[in-house]
Amino acid sequence: MKTAICSGSFDPITLGHLDIIRRAAACFDRVWVCVSPNAEKRSQMFAPEEKLLLVRTAIGELPNVSAELWPGLLADYAVAHDADVIVRGVRDSSDFNLEFQMARINGGLRPGLETVLLPAAAEYQHFSSSMVREMIRYRQPLERYLPASVVPLVHELRRKEESESHGK
Repeated sequence: MKTAICSGSFDPITLGHLDIIRRAAACFDRVWVCVSPNAEKRSQMFAPEEKLLLVRTAIGELPNVSAELWPGLLADYAVAHDADVIVRGVRDSSDFNLEFQMARINGGLRPGLETVLLPAAAEYQHFSSSMVREMIRYRQPLERYLPASVVPLVHELRRKEESESHGK
C-alpha cells in the first residue's frame, strides 16, 4: 500500500490545495494531509484547530484521505504514518526551488522518502493563501478561491472572531 502526505499550513485551504490533494488521492492508496501550525508565518488568520476543521470539511468526500495537525518535522510525520512520498504543489519556479530544497532536506532526514512535485492546474496557479486571506478580510466573494463546503464555515469562524474581538 502506497501512502503519501500532502502538507501545508492551509491558512485557509484553497481550491488549489484541494486540487493537489485530489490528484494525490487518485495516485496513492492513502493520503494524509498534514496540517502544520507553521510558527514561521506571522500573519495566521485561523487557529490550528480551525485550519484542521476547514481541511477535514474540504476533504470529506475523499474516502482515502485523512487530515491531522502535526507540530513537528514532516519527515517524522512520514515515519509515524509509514508514508513513502510527500506530494507538493508548485505554481512557479520559485515554488519549485523551495520545494526542491525541502525535498533534499526531507530525504536526508529519512532516506527513501521521495517528494513528488505536481504543477498547479492553470486555473489555480495564481492562488495563494495570503491572497485568499486578503479576500476574506475585505469581505470579497470566496467561491472562486475556496472549496464550496468551507465557505460558510470560513464566514462563521470570522464572525465568531470579530464578535470576540469586539467584546474585549
